[in-house]
Amino acid sequence: MATAYHNLSAYDINSVPDASNMRFGIVVSEWNENITGALLHGAKETLKRHGASDGNIIVYTVPGSFELTYGAARFVHSGEVDAVIVLGCVVRGDTPHFDYVCAGTTQGIAALNTQGSIPIIFGLITTDTMQQAEDRAGGIHGNKGDECAVTAIKMIGLAKQFEK
Repeated sequence: MATAYHNLSAYDINSVPDASNMRFGIVVSEWNENITGALLHGAKETLKRHGASDGNIIVYTVPGSFELTYGAARFVHSGEVDAVIVLGCVVRGDTPHFDYVCAGTTQGIAALNTQGSIPIIFGLITTDTMQQAEDRAGGIHGNKGDECAVTAIKMIGLAKQFEK
């Protein structure tokens, strides 16, 4: 597993552009709120660490991870933000529901990335156990929210290079 070799919160701070003039949308799932709340906290703190103001970070919640795609699409169509971060957590259960939610959400976010004009950052944790999710939401493997925030800043920087 990739996070066994890489801490999600570790990165070269000098490789991240200044985010003071960037606008971010975050769509976070209410399901598994103990995990998604930690992801949201990590993302917001990392964005602010790189210069983003509270006023340039807009957060919307959706009931579950499957609804992340709709929330992200609404942000894209609003024109209010330069990137969207989606944060969710799906823990495997005893039914195939896990597979459908993970596949549908992944495909939806991928489609938005190929069709849209702004980057959508994939912050959906998919694990076999709640402990694995906790390990990736501020636990021993760092915080996926941190990683998503850094990715959003870098992708906005990339998008601005194409605008030149």
